[in-house]
Amino acid sequence: MTTLYEGAYAKLNLTLDVLGKREDGYHDLQSVMQTISIRDDIEIDVGTGTPWTLKCTREDIPTDERNLAWKAAKVYFDAIGKDPDGLEIRITKRIPSEAGLGGGSADAAAVLRALNRHYGNPLSILALAELGAQVGSDVPFCTVCGTAMVEGRGERLKKLPDLPDCVFVICKPDFSCSTAELYKKLDETTIAKRPDNRAMESALLAGDLGKVAENLCNVFDPVVTEDHLELNYIKSIFNSYGAVGYQMTGSGSAVFAIVPDFEFAAVICNMLRENYPNVFIAKAV
Repeated sequence: MTTLYEGAYAKLNLTLDVLGKREDGYHDLQSVMQTISIRDDIEIDVGTGTPWTLKCTREDIPTDERNLAWKAAKVYFDAIGKDPDGLEIRITKRIPSEAGLGGGSADAAAVLRALNRHYGNPLSILALAELGAQVGSDVPFCTVCGTAMVEGRGERLKKLPDLPDCVFVICKPDFSCSTAELYKKLDETTIAKRPDNRAMESALLAGDLGKVAENLCNVFDPVVTEDHLELNYIKSIFNSYGAVGYQMTGSGSAVFAIVPDFEFAAVICNMLRENYPNVFIAKAV
């Protein structure tokens, strides 16, 4: 038996645009994504000689074939035509669920990377990301990590320059959002402001953090904020204590701020922690 270890990194959407509904029922997206240092830890025992099992430190996470990490292992072994002779996956969970931070996708991506390394990297990182698309829309990006433009259902990736040095504060309020219902609502809404992804790319190329912050835009943000006005309160704290930009990530409900350094981040955390236990400080990775 061999034990594998891999970090599973959360993601933020610096931009997120929904371009329309496809014939397969999914939506075409365009998004600049960034991996951040909030992470789950994945351990995999290969060759246990027993039926597959999955364990997680959080009780509300499924521990069977519904879990994306389990699905990722299955598609990987199907792709390389091997049988691991028993498998146990253990997830130490730190990324909040139903937050728009891609926790389940990050876990799946970590499983793909760990297994691929164990078997001598038979698949390139891009082939691995392609495989991840069978598991979930955010898995390809979470497999590659860094800063990237993501298009289609999430399967088309273009690497972008690294984000300029900064610190993130992420706050996950108590409520969660139904992604399916949000898409439905968005389909029935006129989108007033869409991201300028070209401007975001230019800001990253120039290494201009101020311009990056100016071009943050997520079409889901106003739709969720309309029903959950407490997001405005969190954003007002961000704004009052030194954030250069802020918005919701994914389909929510976590909101993040870009701040210049750790001191600003620490002050914001102290202001929010009284009402919101799920507040984090993170860096880009």
